[in-house]
Amino acid sequence: MRATLQRVVENAAALTGARYAALGVLAPGDNGLAEFCTAGMTEAERARIGQPPDGHRGLLGALVHEAAPIRLTDLTADPRACGFPPGHPRMRGFLGVPLLVQDEVYGTLSLTEKRGGGPFTAEDEQVARLLAAQAGLAIGNARLYETARQRERWIEGAAAVTTALLTGETAADALMTVAERARVLADASAGVILQPTDEGGMEIVTASAPDGREGLIGTTIAPGSAVLEQLLGGEPVFLEDSATDARMTTPVRHRFGPSMMLPLQAGGRLIGTLALPRRRGDPPYSPAEKLLATQFASQAALALVLADARQRRERLAVFEDRDRIARDLHDLVVQRLFATGMMLESTQRRAAADEREAGVHATIGRALDELRSTVQEVRTAIFALQQPPADAPTSFRGKVLRETAGAGAALGVRPSVRFTGPVDTRIPDAVAEHLLTALEDALTTATRRAGTTRVEVTVDATASLPDGRPAVRLKVSDNGIENAADTDTDTATDTGTGTGTGTGADRGGSTTTTWQSPL
Repeated sequence: MRATLQRVVENAAALTGARYAALGVLAPGDNGLAEFCTAGMTEAERARIGQPPDGHRGLLGALVHEAAPIRLTDLTADPRACGFPPGHPRMRGFLGVPLLVQDEVYGTLSLTEKRGGGPFTAEDEQVARLLAAQAGLAIGNARLYETARQRERWIEGAAAVTTALLTGETAADALMTVAERARVLADASAGVILQPTDEGGMEIVTASAPDGREGLIGTTIAPGSAVLEQLLGGEPVFLEDSATDARMTTPVRHRFGPSMMLPLQAGGRLIGTLALPRRRGDPPYSPAEKLLATQFASQAALALVLADARQRRERLAVFEDRDRIARDLHDLVVQRLFATGMMLESTQRRAAADEREAGVHATIGRALDELRSTVQEVRTAIFALQQPPADAPTSFRGKVLRETAGAGAALGVRPSVRFTGPVDTRIPDAVAEHLLTALEDALTTATRRAGTTRVEVTVDATASLPDGRPAVRLKVSDNGIENAADTDTDTATDTGTGTGTGTGADRGGSTTTTWQSPL
């Protein structure tokens, strides 16, 4: 398009006999000039002029606002003239016409200093208007094409985001996908997602910024902010300069210039805010960009809601499957184990009456112990199945299982866990915290030992201290080989709430650590 405009301004100068000619194209959204082509000026003269007029002041501004030609014999005598900048060639005769397309002004064509010293004529004005119409059509077609391409990019971006969100991304990845794609489409220096806080403000939880995210994550908008009130009300906020706008209160505002803050809401529910700031000095967002970004935010919010609903359905399916497995384990396995145990107990009582069956009595006793241990482990497995896989456990039993599962990942073998008594209701929170600390230390020690293939964890809430007081006892046993740096006896630190004792074994044997506390 620039080559076309240059030909127009050169033809205008040649056909009207103007010594100087200039064509300025207005940037979308009243953002100054997008193009400035000249004829009759050398590069040195143009360089001395400096920045061209912004199209909204002086005679050029009058052409834009009045949308009518202006023909003057002496432009220096016209009160609308702003004077010439240093180094500008002296000019008197002036002919200016707006570049019009369907009553919309796209720019101006101005001609000065008719050769021969005479004024511009009505014929010159007619020629200038014809050339201005040609330039206006070229600019209008280019703008329409660019708008269509821009709309196409935003639509493709929204479709790509929807596809990505519905293919199984986590919540954090989904937010980053929205921020990253929006930043690229808007040609912004950063794309950030803010979410409401418990205090009533908003906090940046995700940021995509090629220049660095330092200071962005965790930045909050305090409750009561004018910007926050608009966002919470579902209204977008457009800022010409984030650094100087009085509505902005965040400590990172000085890093950015033009900015858009778009609420992410679907079905009347506010999910968060998408902010797209540009660097200081970058051009402001055009009306078309604001509209497209707002539509993108609406589609992204809907995609986030759909992705969250899909993940919830998948989690619900997992929970239902786990509940079914837990019921099957309880109704079939545990009941059969109990029935087998009852039969063995009956056989044991009959064998106890005959001294000749002493060996059988002992064997049955060991089988009963194994059955009881198996029942405890199956119950533990049932409890673990009933816990949400992604949520942090809140009960003491769940926290113990979480610790042992983490140790199992490091060991390559899942520790055996056994609970005795009502551990969730009988153990106070303070004691539970100390027990968990002791358990973590014991499991860490077990993972450092070589050859560990078995770890047993027992929590007994029915234990008693030597003085008869009720207590809870934690016991961790493993069969690992102690390192040379380890001592033969482990001693847990006294926390002030309970006491810790350890019994060491020879290298190659088992090691047991016991920790107990009064309830």
